[in-house]
Amino acid sequence: MSSISADTKTPPQSWLSPGSLLRLVVSLAICFGAAALGSWMTLPSIPTWYAGLAKPFFSPPNWIFAPVWTVLYALMAVAFWRVWVLGRGSALQAAALAFMVQLVLNVAWSGAFFGLHLPWLALVDIILLVLAIIATMSAFHRIDGRAAWMLAPYLAWVLFATALNAAVWWLN
Repeated sequence: MSSISADTKTPPQSWLSPGSLLRLVVSLAICFGAAALGSWMTLPSIPTWYAGLAKPFFSPPNWIFAPVWTVLYALMAVAFWRVWVLGRGSALQAAALAFMVQLVLNVAWSGAFFGLHLPWLALVDIILLVLAIIATMSAFHRIDGRAAWMLAPYLAWVLFATALNAAVWWLN
């Protein structure tokens, strides 16, 4: 267990120190790098394969995905940055590992669904992703409660995406 409690108000270093700001830049680069990789696998299939799929009544319009994911990746990056600045020792290692696992599963979903056109495989992946996000939130909470709650919109969106993925698989 980290010596930093979830309700700590003062970080061990200034949020604006060069080391902290470098961690923020790296966190943003990691998250938006994953976003770019996922987009690279996704975008070619939207006007072709995805357009031809039967979709459930609750499927949002395509334009909504980019702004939602931009906000979610930014929240993920800031949450990870907070944990990276506040965490120490095994608690930080566990949080970083959980975060990276969920990020890999996030990108893998794009590959399974849009890259391989396999909604059933994407459904397996996204169920694992939900579990990984919950594990990440738990690991983050041991270090910083705010960082854990910053992932709540991500979890909510991925739960919605799970229902959407299941419906697409069922309908096709």
